[in-house]
Amino acid sequence: MIKVDHLSKSFGKVKAVDHISFEVAERENLILLGTSGCGKTTTLKMINRLIEPTSGKIFINGDNIMDQPPELLRRGIGYVLQNNGLFPHYTVAENIAIVPQLLKWDAKKTEHRVSELLEKLHLDKSYLKVYPNELSGGQQQRVGLARALVADPPVLLMDEPFGALDNVTRSKIHAEFKALDELKRKTIIMVTHDVQEAFELGDRICLMDKGKIIQNGTPTELLFNPANAFVKDFLQEQRLQLEFKALRLNDIWKYLAPQPPKGGVDLQGEVSFWSAIEEFKFTKTESINIKHQQKDEYRSAGFEELMSAFYQYKKQQQHE
Repeated sequence: MIKVDHLSKSFGKVKAVDHISFEVAERENLILLGTSGCGKTTTLKMINRLIEPTSGKIFINGDNIMDQPPELLRRGIGYVLQNNGLFPHYTVAENIAIVPQLLKWDAKKTEHRVSELLEKLHLDKSYLKVYPNELSGGQQQRVGLARALVADPPVLLMDEPFGALDNVTRSKIHAEFKALDELKRKTIIMVTHDVQEAFELGDRICLMDKGKIIQNGTPTELLFNPANAFVKDFLQEQRLQLEFKALRLNDIWKYLAPQPPKGGVDLQGEVSFWSAIEEFKFTKTESINIKHQQKDEYRSAGFEELMSAFYQYKKQQQHE
């Protein structure tokens, strides 16, 4: 869906982005991860031409983005900012309806779509007439997301979308983000410096440093097959928690003894190891029943059996 080919951006003598290339498959969520100044936000802004590249090419669905006017390009791309970017003098309804107005939708179509998104994002219709400063940070971020989604663009760009939120609100919005059917249909590029967020939300992660891509891979590839010492050191501090979030129950399937389902919580194989552990904590269950993603099979495991399978998986990775 998106192809970035030898993209560079210089500001005077400073090379902010240095000949990077990557592709994003349709309906994939790619995370641009790195410290401040690594070039991730500059890269994102070049994709919707808020910043023009010095050299290189960008294609969306096979079309070179330079072959159309920037304003037309941006109407087909949803864009979510860290501080939500809402217009303070517009009501919530007016903020969300900006793109439909540019696209000359009729009032009824706009009203229906806005109502649909409010429901999906857990915002009451009473908020439509209020102004952004009357909303909490989490509510403002949901409105910003609604505005980006309202015209149903195939591509969504998100620049530190949850960076301004407190940890409790951010955790709640992460859960909503993963569950939202609207987002499962999108091709998403998200910028973050938050390693936990990247591993929780990303299908693939581009780890950047000094304008270059150091490694581009799945969360498990970065953790268990780091390209170099930089990648390993970057993730080291939070490693165990990241491993729990990156691994899926399917990954440890072969280390679980074949047991028929017992009483307990049923989980799908694509659920993260982290989520499985939380079931023991929050539901007080003594076992979980795991259904494999491809096979019509279940395996049952208690907490100790689950942890044992995890460490067997890790040991195997270290030997490979």
